[in-house]
Amino acid sequence: MGNSCFGLFTCIDQASVGVLERWGRFEKLAEPGFHLLNPCAGQWVAGVLSTRISSLDVRIETKTKDNVFVQLVCSIQYRVVRQNADDAFYELQNPKEQIQAYVFDVVRALVPRMTLDDLFEQKGEVAKAVLEELEKVMREYGYSIEHILMVDIIPDASVRKAMNEINAAQRLQLANVYKGEAEKVLQVKRAEAEAEAKYLGGVGVARQRQAITDGLRENILNFSGKVEGTSAKEVMDLIMITQYFDTIKDLGNNSKNTTVFIPHGPGHVRDIGDQIRNGQLEAASAQVNGE
Repeated sequence: MGNSCFGLFTCIDQASVGVLERWGRFEKLAEPGFHLLNPCAGQWVAGVLSTRISSLDVRIETKTKDNVFVQLVCSIQYRVVRQNADDAFYELQNPKEQIQAYVFDVVRALVPRMTLDDLFEQKGEVAKAVLEELEKVMREYGYSIEHILMVDIIPDASVRKAMNEINAAQRLQLANVYKGEAEKVLQVKRAEAEAEAKYLGGVGVARQRQAITDGLRENILNFSGKVEGTSAKEVMDLIMITQYFDTIKDLGNNSKNTTVFIPHGPGHVRDIGDQIRNGQLEAASAQVNGE
């Protein structure tokens, strides 16, 4: 970006525009390329402007509606309008200071009407307002505002800490809600599993009793058919007593107790049989009534 002048000749670089004067007065704009000047007629290159996009970062400190001091960082992208390069060259001595002043003015007029949360949510609206104001003003000076980005919003350190604590508390509360729902589902599933287990246990006991009853009936029928003169009642008494003594044997083998006291006498064997038979009949009756 620049020009090289050799006597009567000058060269304007690409993406640049030259400002030519005659006797100190603006004459015309010089496009990129080779140009022939007449020094004798007072022609010379007063300056060269770049038409590339430039970037300016502006940091503004202001206060929101809820009395929170924040710093905003705006990135302004601007360029010289080629057709109006003479205005950009002659009208503004320092365009960066001019742009910065208008950014300050717009931001400090708009942000104090917004809360901090609104500022974060509507930072695009702030950038749009700055863009509209700058475009309107800088166009008169030969500059075009291409883009404005609200790069960062930096609240005071104590405010950031408080916001993080609020966010952490809200997330913790939400986590406790989810944890409670999970425990509730777990308890419901555990209760359903226990109910299902008890139901299946009852079905198993019922089937076990049914199998015992079927086995006893089959044994009684087989024994009565093979041994003549025996009644079903006698066979039932014999089976009950046999099961009774098998139970006593298992109790002695599996229990930690080595001594079991049971009543014994001439009539006790028949009493044991009656008690076992009555117990079986009562159990079977209760099962039928339950079904």
